[in-house]
Amino acid sequence: MTQVTRQLQVIKEIDDSKMLKIAFATSDRKTVNQHFGSARSFTIYGITESEAHLLMVSEFEDLKQDGNEDKLVIKIELLKDCVAVFCRACGASAVRQLMARNIHPVKVTDGPDDIDTIIHSLQQELKDSPAGWLGKAVKQMQREQQPDRLDFMAEETWDE
Repeated sequence: MTQVTRQLQVIKEIDDSKMLKIAFATSDRKTVNQHFGSARSFTIYGITESEAHLLMVSEFEDLKQDGNEDKLVIKIELLKDCVAVFCRACGASAVRQLMARNIHPVKVTDGPDDIDTIIHSLQQELKDSPAGWLGKAVKQMQREQQPDRLDFMAEETWDE
């Protein structure tokens, strides 16, 4: 089974619960340059309209590529809090598993593959009014941050 061999988690005084977590399949931490299934590392950022923070970098051991479905399990688990993963390509099985966890795979083939440029583009879209997968992720995050309308009753010891 695939294992994370090295993991760097950045600890800062930030509230990442208000950030969208975006993963990038990258070997150099600067460009999206790896296929999801065979990615040797992921870099995860937390972004808002005005901020971007490196949250984590994870690297994996060497993997058998073909027919090795186990390699997907740990990668998808690692990305469980992310709303998207940018990669060069993503196989059908990985797409299904990611989408089942509400992680949108974004294929980067044409256009910029520079992580900073992609982040800036996402931030601009957040400012302008996000659509598609990004809009859906923003709405989901807003729903999760709003307390249930009956929560205040429980806090005030209301009885039904």
